[in-house]
Amino acid sequence: MAKMMGPRFKMCRSLGLNVVGHPKAMDRATNTTSRDSKKLSDYGTQLLEKQRLRAYYGVLEKQFAKYVHKAFKAGSNPGPIFLSALETRFDNMVYRMGFARSIRQARQMVNHGHFLINGKKVDRPSYAIKVGDVISLKEKSQDLQIFKDNMELSTDYPYLNVDRDKLQGTLIRMPERDELPIEINEQLIIEYYSR
Repeated sequence: MAKMMGPRFKMCRSLGLNVVGHPKAMDRATNTTSRDSKKLSDYGTQLLEKQRLRAYYGVLEKQFAKYVHKAFKAGSNPGPIFLSALETRFDNMVYRMGFARSIRQARQMVNHGHFLINGKKVDRPSYAIKVGDVISLKEKSQDLQIFKDNMELSTDYPYLNVDRDKLQGTLIRMPERDELPIEINEQLIIEYYSR
């Protein structure tokens, strides 16, 4: 299975944005190392924004393009549509519910088969979570300390209902654009794919 590899902090510095969520990711960043510090053309700005969003969700180019093209077919305002599709990926939902400290860690946990969706084992990080789906830990995995530690550090999101005692969470509605904790201008990405 293909996934984004390579030095995470170096990627954050070159993109000029902390896309991995680690508190020390931008410590060594200077104004001269990031791409957004240089004067960019319109195309360069759009490309940079696309690369930032791809890096944030850990999605490769081909899969990312599929999300965008599906959003173009779905409606007149594709920006929020493809953002909510990325946000409701299985690995991202595991991260948002607090089971993992990063999307990369959540992806690994999903691959290792620690989670159930509506009582059935799913180990595909790109699985699209639907409204009402319940994500829970397998019985064998509930004793692992890492999940309990991560849950204590988690934050709440209005579109999720997380039961920390039962170690499970539910997507209660699709996320609104202003609820997503990402610093991205999706209009630039739409313009990039509209060329």
